[in-house]
Amino acid sequence: MPRFWNREPPLVQWLDELPRLVAQACTAWALEPDGGARHGSNALAVPVHRGGEQFILRLAPPGDDVAAEARALTFWDGRGTVRQFEVDVPRRITLLERLGDDSLDSVPLDEAATVMGALMRRLAVPAPPDVPGTDEIARRRATEFPGEWDRLGRVVGEEFLHAALAAAAVCGQTEASTAVDGDLHGAQVHRATREPWLVFDPVLLRGDACYDLARLLWTRVDEMDDAATMYRHADRVIAAAGLETERAHAWIVYRAFDYLLWGLAHGLTEDPPRCVRLLGAFARV
Repeated sequence: MPRFWNREPPLVQWLDELPRLVAQACTAWALEPDGGARHGSNALAVPVHRGGEQFILRLAPPGDDVAAEARALTFWDGRGTVRQFEVDVPRRITLLERLGDDSLDSVPLDEAATVMGALMRRLAVPAPPDVPGTDEIARRRATEFPGEWDRLGRVVGEEFLHAALAAAAVCGQTEASTAVDGDLHGAQVHRATREPWLVFDPVLLRGDACYDLARLLWTRVDEMDDAATMYRHADRVIAAAGLETERAHAWIVYRAFDYLLWGLAHGLTEDPPRCVRLLGAFARV
């Protein structure tokens, strides 16, 4: 569900202003709308064109860090990601390369795993030194795990807390200087013409490409009948991305536990059981 569907006053005001914002961007950038608007979970997308070129006008609600998103797209500059042509940070509007309608979630698991691994490898170029590091994130979150686990009613056995802390210790030592998309999953990878598949809405981090492997699993774990299928899917991504298996499995445990706690604290009901399934398969308790 889009987060801008709630009735908080800033979001209501933004929704009321959308027609004016679209008109202003079209005037400023010499664009013409050419299709119905659609949305994901974080933004409204309006198909537009300029001459013979087709684009997407992305309008983000209040609270969206458009400056960071624009920096990420500028950094990768179309290497595995959608291209960005214009940006208006104060109004939270960007003009992006138009992608196809089909996401990577629409293709079979094995094919999706191979594509995702190749994209992870393609995104792994030297990163800016001033963006958050995955090792730093893992070390910081590990200090918060015991207290959050306790406050949430010890929702899984203590053995899973210990497994997550051990995994976080591994993840916190895996220093790397390559770029990582910290929000990579199939719904944010769409078919394209310039490259077969391209990522949009990336989050630029520095560190270990294994960081978001767990997200690739929990977003499609309902299609995986058992632990063996989870391992096969994970290992196919790992092989395609050129990652080290044991370290990748540690990241799965750490991130699954991390998201389990976050999801429960924020009232999610569907994703926490998916994280528990991943922990049951990968934590080896």
